[in-house]
Amino acid sequence: MSAAHATVDFDDTEGLLDADRDGLLRAAAMAGAQVRATAAAVEEGELESVTGGGRPRTMIWVAGRGAAESAGAILAATVSGVAGEPIVVAAESPPWIGPLDVLVVAGDDAGDPALVTAAATAVRRGARVVVAAPYEGPLRDATAGRTAVLAPRMWTPDEFGLTRYLAAGLATLQAVDPAVQTDLSAMADELDAEALRNSASREVFTNPAKALAERMSGRQAVLAGDCAATLAVARHAATVLLRLAGRAVAAAGLADALVALRTGMAGQLGNPVDALFHDEELDGPLPSRPRVLALTLDTDRPMVAARVSGLDDVDLVGAEDIGEAGSVPMPAGRPEQQLATLAVRLQMAAVYLRLVGG
Repeated sequence: MSAAHATVDFDDTEGLLDADRDGLLRAAAMAGAQVRATAAAVEEGELESVTGGGRPRTMIWVAGRGAAESAGAILAATVSGVAGEPIVVAAESPPWIGPLDVLVVAGDDAGDPALVTAAATAVRRGARVVVAAPYEGPLRDATAGRTAVLAPRMWTPDEFGLTRYLAAGLATLQAVDPAVQTDLSAMADELDAEALRNSASREVFTNPAKALAERMSGRQAVLAGDCAATLAVARHAATVLLRLAGRAVAAAGLADALVALRTGMAGQLGNPVDALFHDEELDGPLPSRPRVLALTLDTDRPMVAARVSGLDDVDLVGAEDIGEAGSVPMPAGRPEQQLATLAVRLQMAAVYLRLVGG
């Protein structure tokens, strides 16, 4: 992190734009465009080769790392209750794959041996295959045109690729299972709106990404998920924060975070009565308590709010919170839409932390 960034304020629009020499804000704001590009590919018939085989026995999502793996976990957590087939997230093609299955290989490296081997095995055994990766090199050679292709149509760093993979998975499920219906164009519009809300020209009070960045700035933070889907988003965001902002942020289940707050972390901070009479000049500074950002879906919010009631260092973070500390609510969408919105928001928060040197 360069020293030049250390003086930039969250509301200093010109300073933020000057500090963004790598175009990270623009890359983070392309989430909607990535989803729209996937929708366009579907409209052009890219998934026609997988639509005619009836409902599959299983949809297998093969991704070894990064945003592609996170997208698979989010899909499995949000759509499994609706889809007529189980969604299996794996690092390689399972040995039982066959003609009744659909395989999606997702990643950013056409030479990844795991993706190449999985796709080649699935094609050889008669499974329907979708490639959500660059279709070139070894991956193209291994499948010889016998796959549906949802390759990226615009390049972005892997930190910002989650929504593209999510869109590819939703489109594939919709193509093979009529029970799964997703409006990718509406999702793209909402992600565009989220990027606009998080633009550098908007102040912290009405900018949800800046508000999150400010809450994480200068202190330890924990991203907590109260279910499998929000935990997957928390883990993805923790990775993005590490890669972009150099921030080591923990990602944990909400139950674990609450236990830590009430026991382990409380023990580190000592007796609250002692803290009341603490003198920093004589006793030194008190250890700072980490801030827990509890990611939640709209339907789960009342239950999560009850669980964290009375804890000052826990903030609820939902897609519908678009102002400082959730001061300006908005209507929530479907679970996958909410999760995509939260992911974009946290990605942009990571960019702002990088730009201010936080």
